[in-house]
Amino acid sequence: MFDFDQIHDRRASDCYKWNRYPDDVLPLWVADMDFMSPPEVLKALEERVHHGLFGYGDPDPELTDLIVERLHQRYGWQVKPEHIIYQPGVGSALNTVCKAIGKAGDGVLVQTPVYPPFLSAVEYQDRRLLVNPLKPVVDERELRYEIDFDHFADLINDRTRLFMLCNPQNPSGRVFSQDELTRMADLCMAKGVVMCSDEIHCELLLGDRVHQPLAALSPEIAEHTITFMAPSKTFNLAGLRLSFAVVQNADLRKRLQRAARGLVASPDVLAYPAAKAAYASGGRWLEALLQYLRANRNHVTEFLRTALPELRSTVPEATFLTWIDCRDADIPGDPYRFFVDQARLALNDGQAFGPGGEGFVRLNFGCPRQTLDQALNRMYAALRR
Repeated sequence: MFDFDQIHDRRASDCYKWNRYPDDVLPLWVADMDFMSPPEVLKALEERVHHGLFGYGDPDPELTDLIVERLHQRYGWQVKPEHIIYQPGVGSALNTVCKAIGKAGDGVLVQTPVYPPFLSAVEYQDRRLLVNPLKPVVDERELRYEIDFDHFADLINDRTRLFMLCNPQNPSGRVFSQDELTRMADLCMAKGVVMCSDEIHCELLLGDRVHQPLAALSPEIAEHTITFMAPSKTFNLAGLRLSFAVVQNADLRKRLQRAARGLVASPDVLAYPAAKAAYASGGRWLEALLQYLRANRNHVTEFLRTALPELRSTVPEATFLTWIDCRDADIPGDPYRFFVDQARLALNDGQAFGPGGEGFVRLNFGCPRQTLDQALNRMYAALRR
């Protein structure tokens, strides 16, 4: 019913992913899937465009109700409509939360390698970056990351004001367990550290792991937590610019809203009907997507294991991103640059993900299998040359 094998010509559009590089470079970098969004979303957008008026808009209360019900059904998480704050995207939201919590020079704790805006937001808002590198664990050729709780605790001092968590973790694809989340939360709450949890990939689960929202662990943790979610990655709607924060603590909610005033715009008027249609009617499409992504994840893992054993990779529990360790491949210089120049393949440069990312690349397998095979074969040919 849903043809994820279909190739779409995205160079003929305004696509950032496909038009950043020359035409002979295959792009598997930015977290943007090459799949058509659900048909229900396309229909909702057509109806909204047919309306013909695009003035300033307000959030649709029905969308808010859908989000509240979805959080309850999926996670048993009881939130109220007034706890939802709409935002155009998680990138700007990370900057807003850094601005809202603490003051210039205060510490913000992050765990690397991590989605690059986690790092830039701290810098842009004049905060001090506190890095707790995730510990790599190698099982044969597969790579997994664990939390260094001792170092985590050591980094929390009297001027640590904020901890920013990425879960599911980008770029590793880890889905942190309830025990891991509880231990991090306990360490933060003991010192009055506010927690911000980016859970934008929470519905893209590829294995047996169940996503646990940090704030849903307990009412006490919820009082110290700001959660970011969105339909953007799940339903491939990133360009429509809609995300939302769940903030159950009224004081934190006011601080976040105050920090955004005059700086952060509302989502696009087309984003609201698209998100509403996705959450109301996109369930079958999402089930089919997850099946396709699991097969692509397994295909990448098996190819790297058998054809390119000099590379290690994660086996992501969520997301459509694989994190690849190229340090044993004897690649001259930066592997990102090597694959662009020698394979005509654009991946993400691991250095952008902070300490621990040197010598790595990130591959986006949210694409038709034919495209993925082209990319893997180009990697193989370049390394064998």
